Amino acid sequence: MNATIRQTSAFAIVSVVSGVLGWTLMPLLGCIVAVITGHLGRAEIRRQPELYQGDGLAVIGLVLGYIGIALAVLAVAAFVLFFGGLAWLGSQH
Repeated sequence: MNATIRQTSAFAIVSVVSGVLGWTLMPLLGCIVAVITGHLGRAEIRRQPELYQGDGLAVIGLVLGYIGIALAVLAVAAFVLFFGGLAWLGSQH
């Protein structure tokens, strides 16, 4: 038997770790790193599938990153709308 041993892509591992950190300790920075390294990991795995594995890890990192970024954008929008509305109400009197 001539079985080749594939290693897990380092980018995929960094993507998952950054995605988790993006939800806990480093909210926006971790999510951005998760998205970037997730795409890099998937590209690396697609280019050399005989050497690398871990596509699922890269996808998990991408999902965590994109959802974290979307929630951050929604939070900023809610903050601006809320305090912008309060400022507008205050200027009416």
